[in-house]
Amino acid sequence: MASSFSKTLASSLSHSSHPQLRLTAPPSRFYAASKASPARTRVAPPSPEDEEDDIPTAGISRPLSEILRELNKKVPDSVVKVRTEDNFATRYVPWHIVNRIMNLHAPEWSGEVRNIVYSPDGKSVSVVYRVTLYGTDAEIYRESSGTASVEDTGYGDPVQKAEAMAFRRACARLGLGLHLYHEDML
Repeated sequence: MASSFSKTLASSLSHSSHPQLRLTAPPSRFYAASKASPARTRVAPPSPEDEEDDIPTAGISRPLSEILRELNKKVPDSVVKVRTEDNFATRYVPWHIVNRIMNLHAPEWSGEVRNIVYSPDGKSVSVVYRVTLYGTDAEIYRESSGTASVEDTGYGDPVQKAEAMAFRRACARLGLGLHLYHEDML
């Protein structure tokens, strides 16, 4: 089960062109060969049967239960990162990988920042993020928060860090990478 997920994720993360997509439309005159070109070939427009085979629609318009089943699969170790703070190691999936997994398994998802609040002393910022999944039978959302220190001098600004944390946690509430939060209990 995890190896199938790994292969699917690896193929979605590659930057090569998608092998199942074919361009069958005739070339555009704007960028086609010049008028001096001796021969032109015409391509027949695709039939409706061909169009169904050319475009993968596996993740689009599925019942919510199928989407959640896919998101609850274990994330491959190859995409998990480790961050150490105060001699405590935390395993996590970077936000951009979470985004790609969401696009792969729940292409009709949406996300939004719901709130940004600075602490009264101005030393930290918290972000509340909502992720919504749309299935053919229902839609659900989960919200979560993330907090970052204003004094942290690592990558990005504190709001970006808090947003990324809140986004990952909201996705975990839908099952994506949830196993990372309780691995030590297994």
